[in-house]
Amino acid sequence: MLEYQRSTDQIHEIKLDSSISMVMWNQPVSWSGDEAEILVYTHFVGEGSDIRITIYNKSGKRLDRFEGKIHNNLFKHKWVVSDNAKDAVYFEAELRKHDLKEKSDEMEIIPPIEITNIRWSQQEARRGDILKLTADVINVQDGTEALIEIFEYDADGANEFITKIPVLVEDSKVETEWEFYYNENTKNIPRIEESENGYNPPQYLFKVSIGKVSADSGLLEFRDWIEIELRDDAGDTIADAEYMLEMPDGSQKTGNLDSEGNAREENIPPGKVFVSFSGLEKFQEIGDDAVIAHAVSGKISVPSGKFHYFKTEPFIFSEFGLILSGTIN
Repeated sequence: MLEYQRSTDQIHEIKLDSSISMVMWNQPVSWSGDEAEILVYTHFVGEGSDIRITIYNKSGKRLDRFEGKIHNNLFKHKWVVSDNAKDAVYFEAELRKHDLKEKSDEMEIIPPIEITNIRWSQQEARRGDILKLTADVINVQDGTEALIEIFEYDADGANEFITKIPVLVEDSKVETEWEFYYNENTKNIPRIEESENGYNPPQYLFKVSIGKVSADSGLLEFRDWIEIELRDDAGDTIADAEYMLEMPDGSQKTGNLDSEGNAREENIPPGKVFVSFSGLEKFQEIGDDAVIAHAVSGKISVPSGKFHYFKTEPFIFSEFGLILSGTIN
C-alpha cells in the first residue's frame, strides 16, 4: 500500500502509475463450444480506457482478437471456445495507451463433453413406480459431479420443475432412481372434449447437466387406476352388475362387478372418468356418509386414482304411493 509521507500544509503533485495487476481465466479447463470468462484487473487505469485481448493456442497461433473498455479497473468478457482451440489456450491483455501488456496462464482444452442415450427405464409410469434414470457420458472422468433435474413437460416450453438429484459419474454413466408420484387432483386434467388440442396426459422429462453441458430425455407418460363399488340404497352388495367407464381420452372400457360389487381398472389414462351402470339411470356417489354427486343422464364424472363408492337412489314415498327411483335389469 502507498503511504503519504509529505507535509500536509502544502500542495504536492503525485504520479500514480497505471498497471495490470492480474489477468486470468475464470476456470482451469474448458472445451470447444464452452463459455470461458476472461478477467483483467488493473490499477489506476482511467474509466473507459481501451483494452485489446488476443487469444492464442498453446503453439502461439492466434485464435481470436477483440477490443473492449475498462470499467472500475476491471475488464470481463465471455469467450466461446473456438473449435480450433487445441491442448491449451492463453490470452494477452494490452493497454496500448498505457504501454502495458500482460499474458494469462494457460487454460487446458479437453475434448467436448457429450451426454447421450438419456433414457427412462420404462415409457409409462404409475403411482409408486421406482424408475431408473440413466445417461451415457463421453470425455468425463469418473467422480465428476452431475445434476439430474425432473420436470413435468409442457408443450409450450414452460416445463414445471419437480425435483433435482445430484449424482456422480461412474463407469462413464450417470444413473439414479426416482419414485414416481402424482399429487395433483386428476379432475383438473381436461378431457378430450374439453380441450381444443385434444387429450394430453401429464408427461415428464429429465435433464442431465455436467458443467455447462446438458441434454434432455424423452417423455414419460403417467398412467393411473380407478376402483368402484356399487351397492343398493340399503347398503347391500350388487354383484355382477355391468359397468362402463368413459375414459378422458375418449376410449371406453366395460366389465362386470365382482361378487362383492367391486371393480378395479389399472393402466388407464388419468383424468375425469364417466362411470355408468347398465340399466341404472339414478344413482349417487357417497363419501364420508354424505352424497357427493347424483348421476346425470345415467353417469357420474369422477377423478382417476381414487376409490369411488356408489349407491342406488333410495325409494321415494309420496301421497300416490311408492316410487322406485332406480332399477337394475
